[in-house]
Amino acid sequence: MATTLTTGRPWRVILLFAVPLLIGNVVQQLYQFVDTIVVGRHLGVDALAAVGATGSLLFLLLGFAWGMTSGFAIPTAQAFGARDYAGVRRSVASGAILTGITTVILTIVAPLIARPVLIMLQTPSVLLDDATVFTQVSFLGAGATMFFNFFAAIIRAIGDSRTPLVFLTIACGLNVVLVLVFVGVLEFGVAGAALATVTSQAVSVLLCLEYVRRRVPVLHVRREDWRVSRADLMEHLRLGLPMGFQASIIAIGTLTVQVALNRLGADAVAAYTTASRVDSLAVAFLQSLGLAVSMYAAQNLGGRRPDRIRRGVVQATGMAILASLALGALLIAFGTQMVRIFIGSGSDEVVHLAHMMLIVNGVSYCALGVLFVLRGALQGIGHTFVPTMTGVIELVMRVGAAIVLGAFMGYVGVVLSNPLAWLGAAAVLIPSYIREHRRLAKMPIAPDLATETTPIAVIGPTDGSMVVDAVITQPVPIVAVRRRRRRTSDAGSRR
Repeated sequence: MATTLTTGRPWRVILLFAVPLLIGNVVQQLYQFVDTIVVGRHLGVDALAAVGATGSLLFLLLGFAWGMTSGFAIPTAQAFGARDYAGVRRSVASGAILTGITTVILTIVAPLIARPVLIMLQTPSVLLDDATVFTQVSFLGAGATMFFNFFAAIIRAIGDSRTPLVFLTIACGLNVVLVLVFVGVLEFGVAGAALATVTSQAVSVLLCLEYVRRRVPVLHVRREDWRVSRADLMEHLRLGLPMGFQASIIAIGTLTVQVALNRLGADAVAAYTTASRVDSLAVAFLQSLGLAVSMYAAQNLGGRRPDRIRRGVVQATGMAILASLALGALLIAFGTQMVRIFIGSGSDEVVHLAHMMLIVNGVSYCALGVLFVLRGALQGIGHTFVPTMTGVIELVMRVGAAIVLGAFMGYVGVVLSNPLAWLGAAAVLIPSYIREHRRLAKMPIAPDLATETTPIAVIGPTDGSMVVDAVITQPVPIVAVRRRRRRTSDAGSRR
């Protein structure tokens, strides 16, 4: 369904567009949210820490594959926008083949290297066995995660952003039930938490396949479509690999933080894991706002409305700052109660450390909100270098802070790595956008030649301030109002 962001009050259209993205973002977070609550309450703090110790490794490998499969949908969207339906089918076939190959490699190799890598990351010995089991089960079910992401991406690529959200919501609800059964009733331990997520995502894959079979004939791949060329495969890799590498850049930072935490012991790992779950829900709106701004800027650039881009970014920045202040205040005031949701009444030290992280992050959300909005704006108007460089800057700042400050200040030093990374990236983004803001002021405005576009969000994993995504816009020209009136008046004079 075509959605135009080139008319109406900028703040309002951005906010309304961000809401569905927020819902999808929150639903994605609920997988880990529920797992953390059940594991923490039923299996204890050590089991919770063991699950948390796997996060960086899972994100490194699955994040790369997830980002790459999302990129495979870009040629699908381009072919659909050009009404090249044979190209759509070839793109789906190419993406499916590459996703299948990646799944086979990941499913075979990753479980074998899981324990050695966890040892290399200095995972505490008390957590190692559970962490290994959780990681191996997750990797054995990697195909479900990857293929759901791929199918959801190609469905979004033809303009349907609601159906993947519905299936994701169903999968999340199923995950809630399964994790309670597998962990609480059947007592499968941490393996049950991983198995619940894998099973629920496998069900979402089946839902996607059935939906495509019944309702989306344009995605029906025929026998001849599977005869893809080397050029087709290379084009998909050309677009998918950069998104996978972006996820890898993020993951390297999280790996460094994980090593620093592992050196501090199980309580530090459990506290950071718990605080990260609360933090991810808190910043979901800021992430969604940044993606909405990216789409808004892309549409208005295509519609030759630089004036609307300028106003929209300023207003979105204001919304981000206000939301950041409110979110930060909530975490500072109610952080302890939020942490208790996960781990119950014991482990006062874990609660204290987790709340400390929420306070540090909460007072820094303004920098994160500005970072999301300005990065989204620059990406929307076609700039890739500066947003990518800010990701590298975040990596360097986060790694440096975690290693140096962690050595001198312990847990507090590791926690400070996040806000320092945000501030470092924002320091580069702000002057870069100011220059672009001034350039936009000099561009001509042509409101009568505006276009509608269908924004397609190809969304991947998130961590910190980075979101692995792509925004694809397909232009649909609209007859200019003045021209239509002139033709009407000419017809009247001829009569």
